[in-house]
Amino acid sequence: MPIAAVRTHTVSAPLHTPFVTALRRTTTVETLIVEVVDGDGRSGFGEAPQVWQVTGASVAGARACVTEMLAPLLVGRDPDDLVARCAQVRAAVAGNEAAKAAVDVALHDLAARRLGVPLVRLLGGTATRVPTDVTLSAGDAVDLATIAKQRVADGFDVLKLKVGTDAAGDVARVRAVRAAVGAQIRIRLDANQGWTPREAVRVIRGIEDAGLDVELVEQPVPRWDLDGLAWVSDRVDVPVLADEAVFGVRDLVEVIRRRAADMVNVKLAKCGGIGPARTLLELAAAHEMRTLVGSMMESQVGVGAAASLVAAYGTSAVADLDAAWWLAWTPVRGGIGYDNGTVVLPDRPGLGIAGLVETDSRSTVASR
Repeated sequence: MPIAAVRTHTVSAPLHTPFVTALRRTTTVETLIVEVVDGDGRSGFGEAPQVWQVTGASVAGARACVTEMLAPLLVGRDPDDLVARCAQVRAAVAGNEAAKAAVDVALHDLAARRLGVPLVRLLGGTATRVPTDVTLSAGDAVDLATIAKQRVADGFDVLKLKVGTDAAGDVARVRAVRAAVGAQIRIRLDANQGWTPREAVRVIRGIEDAGLDVELVEQPVPRWDLDGLAWVSDRVDVPVLADEAVFGVRDLVEVIRRRAADMVNVKLAKCGGIGPARTLLELAAAHEMRTLVGSMMESQVGVGAAASLVAAYGTSAVADLDAAWWLAWTPVRGGIGYDNGTVVLPDRPGLGIAGLVETDSRSTVASR
């Protein structure tokens, strides 16, 4: 049966705890869920999170892109011709990676549902559990130490500490967290572009000299400063992870060419979906570059897709997929769950989502 309709659903879901980084503070997830429906009434879901400060994507912009440009390409077409449908989506517009990712994932979800297999099976994997880190929002040393102990008690053994808001105090923050959780818990840092290159080297060397055993440092400098990123990577021993510096293949090629980072963080909403993400993972592996798959602040839809990719492909480091764990309530029925520090994939077709809860729903293209 051909694709009969493409629908969009606006979701605003509160977080149980404010999420604070060097770039922003938020208490909600604002996101667009895209639903692709076939002629038999089966639905595939994808997600375009609103992240003004990182991707520039908004719910309104993603909805306009899906409604005006992407949906008309799909209605009446065969959803089982997955490679061709996703290629059409990628070629349809410049930028708009979050909107394209939402449609790409929805098409993959629908294809898996039509075959009656979980998405991870469609991608060639069998794993159903994916370990994840958990983020500690930016704050002072005392608060971070307290929260770190709580997160370990919640079952997480990899902590991602948000830094970059105050370089002068960042070594003290890391020291406080390490003292609170002990030597067995892995700690990674994310500066979210918050340091200058000189600040980054000073902070990272201070952490190294103090023997605080940090696993990696994510995006220490502004995304556009690849020279600065390379300068930092060349002067510290802790692995440097590129995040905001890499959206697509061309970005990663340039990072590899300049030897600007040791690792790359692949996110569906940055690169445009599962297909482009697989390309990035394979390109990194071909150049012996370590990989990690992360997410924006998004729901079980986007995180479920990213977790399915990790379960099928694997990565060099524990994934960064705690985003849906922060939600005070879930906007979907079904989908992934969390078991301590692990994302649990459902044993149901596709992403395992039975439907959405209380969204602003709109059918952008009717069947034809």
